[in-house]
Amino acid sequence: MIAGIEGKIKSFGDEWVIIDVGGISFRLQAPTSTLSVLGAPGDRVHLHTYLQVREDNLTLYGFFSVEEMRLFELLIGVSGVGPKVALALLSALRPEQLTQAIATGNEDLLNSISGVGKKTAARLVLELRGKFEQAEAGIPYPHEDVRAALISLGYSAAEATSASAALPISADLTLEDKIKLALKNFAQPS
Repeated sequence: MIAGIEGKIKSFGDEWVIIDVGGISFRLQAPTSTLSVLGAPGDRVHLHTYLQVREDNLTLYGFFSVEEMRLFELLIGVSGVGPKVALALLSALRPEQLTQAIATGNEDLLNSISGVGKKTAARLVLELRGKFEQAEAGIPYPHEDVRAALISLGYSAAEATSASAALPISADLTLEDKIKLALKNFAQPS
């Protein structure tokens, strides 16, 4: 098993990066969240990896954080969810947004991601919800007050969950400040 790769970026595209490790170049599939923080060709990077072995193909997936890699492994463990859909989910949502959407049963948000249909969204919630609820047991969702306020302003539950999940956890922010920040998320292009 290849647990990680450290080397220099040779080149990258929309869904992959090539890393040179001591004269050997590895092509890794990666979510845009990872690709966006790598740097430029020539920069030295370290990625956590997942190797998928198939009868006719070996594919290496790279992740900037261990959290992203573990979430990828959970996602592809769901029946009907392959690496392509898992990468799409991780590219569209930050890990905490994705786990929150699954833990709260927000199928609308999951369904809004390209490649994720209604049945797949329902299966993700059904098969993974308990795992995320166990991890968050006893810890209330930090921005439930903001989410409720956004819903009362007319935003859908999916929109409210997505916008409130993007907020930083800070004791210094008042409810009004949090709502203003959440509303700014709607104004920003995704």
